[in-house]
Amino acid sequence: MDRREFLAVLAASVSVALSACTQLPESTESPGVQAPTSPATEPTPTASALPTSISTANNPLDVPLPGRVFSAPQGIVSVPVPKGTLKALPGKGNAIALTVDDGTNATVVGAYAELARITGLRLSFFVNGVNPSWTEHAPKLRPMVESGQVFMANHTWSHPDLVKISSAELTDQVRRNETYLKNTYGVTGRPFLRPPFGSHNARTDAQLADLGYPAVTMWLGSLGDAGVQPPVNIVNLAEQWFKPQSLVIGHANHPPVIEVMGRIVHIIQEKGLTPVTLADVFDVKSTA
Repeated sequence: MDRREFLAVLAASVSVALSACTQLPESTESPGVQAPTSPATEPTPTASALPTSISTANNPLDVPLPGRVFSAPQGIVSVPVPKGTLKALPGKGNAIALTVDDGTNATVVGAYAELARITGLRLSFFVNGVNPSWTEHAPKLRPMVESGQVFMANHTWSHPDLVKISSAELTDQVRRNETYLKNTYGVTGRPFLRPPFGSHNARTDAQLADLGYPAVTMWLGSLGDAGVQPPVNIVNLAEQWFKPQSLVIGHANHPPVIEVMGRIVHIIQEKGLTPVTLADVFDVKSTA
């Protein structure tokens, strides 16, 4: 399926984007957990399946999707969910965890669903249940959640700054989103929660741990698309941050990322990385 066919499948009116996550600088040091066995390298598609060269000078996005090139990672021994702030995958290996936040734009959520379906890309979504996109695309996403290809995590119900709300409001935001995820996808999102805007402190961390979220999930690198970005900027940030054991944040809020999805897949393959979900790496069953 080439880019034009892919975009045709996804053609729909673009929803008005709501407030998006704002990146906060974070240390790149990962928490002290034991390293898992390095994931096996994914099969490489045939040369004919990928473009031999990609020019970012004019249109960085005219890259055909290569078909189903990713599968479940092999050889990973899951480790306990860490306590504290999670910013990268533990240990040594060639894994990459691409995490996608918010979902204010139904077209972009649908594009990510199609990307995962077509290529086998493993994704972790940090969902705000208030956004209708997650209900609209549940028929596409839920089978991938059930198979383990997609992991649904908690990003609160409506994206407030946790530091600025009361403890009672924080609990309501978390539990309401859990209820939504359970009713829509059959999961709760535990044990991973990403605080909106990356805003958290000792009080919120302690309360989240009591609610079943010991790992406040941040990121090592970003696609920079919490707000609208030119597609070439997204490509450049993917080139910069797609590296072994990285935890990368993106957003399902603005259409430009749709145009670089083929390129995103190519960069992952080009660098020999293995896409994983957070549940592939960490033992989530013991905390569910």
